[in-house]
Amino acid sequence: MADQITKRSENYSQWYSDLVMKADLAEQSAVRGCMVIKPYGYAIWEKMQRTLDDMFKATGHTNAYFPLFIPKSFFSKEAEHVAGFAKECAVVTHHRLMNDPEGKGVVVDPAAKLEEELIVRPTSETIIWSTYKNWITSWRDLPILCNQWANVVRWEMRTRLFLRTAEFLWQEGHTAHATSQEAIEETQRMVQVYADFARNFLALPVIVGHKSPNERFAGALDTMTIEAMMQDGKALQAGTSHFLGQNFAKSFDVMYTSKEGKQEYVWATSWGVSTRLMGALIMAHGDDNGLVLPPALAPIQVVMVPIFKTAEEHEAILDKMYELKKALEAKGHSVKIDDRDTLRPGFKFAEWELKGVPVRLAMGPRDLAAGTVEVHRRDTLEKKTMELAGLENSIEGLLDDIQANIYKKAFDFRESRVEKCDSWEEFKEKIGTGKFLLCHWDGTPETEQAIKDATKATIRCIPEDSFVCEEEGKDIFSGKPSSRRVVFGIAY
Repeated sequence: MADQITKRSENYSQWYSDLVMKADLAEQSAVRGCMVIKPYGYAIWEKMQRTLDDMFKATGHTNAYFPLFIPKSFFSKEAEHVAGFAKECAVVTHHRLMNDPEGKGVVVDPAAKLEEELIVRPTSETIIWSTYKNWITSWRDLPILCNQWANVVRWEMRTRLFLRTAEFLWQEGHTAHATSQEAIEETQRMVQVYADFARNFLALPVIVGHKSPNERFAGALDTMTIEAMMQDGKALQAGTSHFLGQNFAKSFDVMYTSKEGKQEYVWATSWGVSTRLMGALIMAHGDDNGLVLPPALAPIQVVMVPIFKTAEEHEAILDKMYELKKALEAKGHSVKIDDRDTLRPGFKFAEWELKGVPVRLAMGPRDLAAGTVEVHRRDTLEKKTMELAGLENSIEGLLDDIQANIYKKAFDFRESRVEKCDSWEEFKEKIGTGKFLLCHWDGTPETEQAIKDATKATIRCIPEDSFVCEEEGKDIFSGKPSSRRVVFGIAY
């Protein structure tokens, strides 16, 4: 099966596309730019969703749901916000179809034009803040800590499965606070939730930091981000958390009566991650044999393949496997016994390797007689024989080791590709070779844009962890004074 996947060294982009398709994660749909997430891919997303949802609720958030359609007039109330999304909006203009009078199928009924066009949500700040106006009157109503799991539409012209599609799945948190300090703390809290999830579940080392003004979310006063490096050295923005100030509260006249009896505008945040995390999972860890899934997010953590010739051998091996399956499931692990009798063991091995299952167990009559089993770990492709007695405890430790090893491999890879850079000529030479460059920046959007125009590189973040960047120097492009370094990279 690995022969059906382009090698990363030959064409990384094609390797990614091949892997998404061959591992049964997703496929193109009949709708331009939209994807079908297949059951195995959706099972991974469900695990991400379930984990994140628990993390959100542990920090006091609750789920709600808001409309898919947003009146066009709502976007006119926040000029910077609408400017950020105007070119990506899908617009609903009519509400009815009719049979073509000339018998040419179905057409839009011209008499069914909407009085006001509706925008298919690219993000929900406007519809949510129009709702919060009805929910908030007093300081007692605050804070509001809401999250919604939803789909959004951004009419992308160049699409790529999971990374950039016209419709995608995500969660978006929208919170309302009495003070700016509370909202800033919320922004910081949620970006750290994302970093925790990325590091401990996705096994993805990320840099936490602030976006530059040019890269901020439309309508935000500050955007915090987690930035990851893929195996081709490109950056992937894996999650963002935004301090929105009072912009949306003022646009929708959302005020509250303070404890002192004064009328004050509410302070806002929003934050979100999407099915783009699926792309990160594939590109950060996959190899030429297929997916490499961290056990924490693998739909199947352990797969068992029986090897037999006779019905008696088959029955005896299955009995032992079901016994082991029950013991592993009692410890909270997801287990599958692949007992398909139409496929050879070698085919099954290749299939589960392609799908990234962390641990594969193979057992034949000799293994059963000896009280042993062959254990294969997906991350290193190593095989070894282990004792059946107490195997459930050994597997638990093995899964923890695989999770840690996948993270370490990704971390070491990123560390090997991060460099300080103080020369414009060196910057131009190195930025296209798959590196994160720590460079001085003079803080102006003009310099940032000039660097982007010349090299396609952007400031991925102004880091607040991972790297010590506060030092005096000169901007690599303008030569103006700078008090800190920022992370430059070429991004997806």
